[in-house]
Amino acid sequence: MSARDEKSVTARKSRKKGDDAFEIWLRRGLHQLFDDVTKEPIPEELLKIIEEDKDA
Repeated sequence: MSARDEKSVTARKSRKKGDDAFEIWLRRGLHQLFDDVTKEPIPEELLKIIEEDKDA
């Protein structure tokens, strides 16, 4: 493997680690913001609209 190829592989691994760190940070942030919202019940009005649309 040439030195250029090794640099390319190293750069990709570094980017991958950065991407993984970003994904973890993003996932945690979204969970902190929206977990409570996702645990709320679906409003009856919205369920009714969905059912009406399904029947149409």
